[in-house]
Amino acid sequence: MVFASDTAEALESGVFLANSELEPDTLTELEHLEAFFDDFHYTGHRPTAADLEPVRAIRTQLRQMFKATRDGAVPLVNAVLAEHQALPQVVRHGDVDWHIHAISDDKPFHERILVETAMGMIDVIRSDEISRFGRCEMDDCDGVVFDLSRNRSRKYCTTTCTNRAAVQAYRARQADED
Repeated sequence: MVFASDTAEALESGVFLANSELEPDTLTELEHLEAFFDDFHYTGHRPTAADLEPVRAIRTQLRQMFKATRDGAVPLVNAVLAEHQALPQVVRHGDVDWHIHAISDDKPFHERILVETAMGMIDVIRSDEISRFGRCEMDDCDGVVFDLSRNRSRKYCTTTCTNRAAVQAYRARQADED
């Protein structure tokens, strides 16, 4: 399944944000939030210091959405869309061709993140692709994995966990050779 680019980006940004809550917390300063805004190409007003805590507060809600079953995700998605009075519209801006926004750019940043993620989850639910979400395979990590690979081979939530797994495998091979 190939998702539209705006859907994939909304889901990837939501997963990134949800995983930022894990230790070590990687969303503790305004600079981190500004980098998130830029890295995931959000539109609208740039986040300010007042946006930091509300964005931090939605991370658990995002994790619940990504860890839910297909049927369990539906009420979570619907609740977000209803609470924020989502009104899907086709838009084009900058270098980005036609895509869907369901909340205006002047709304608070945390609301925009929630609604855009919920809109992405609609495509996941409708296409029965909830299995694209999983738990990181590192024993001591509870990170969310969003696997867009064709063969569904992604095992780890971040590069950090991927590197840790590679080091563990290397050390295990070295121990076996000794």
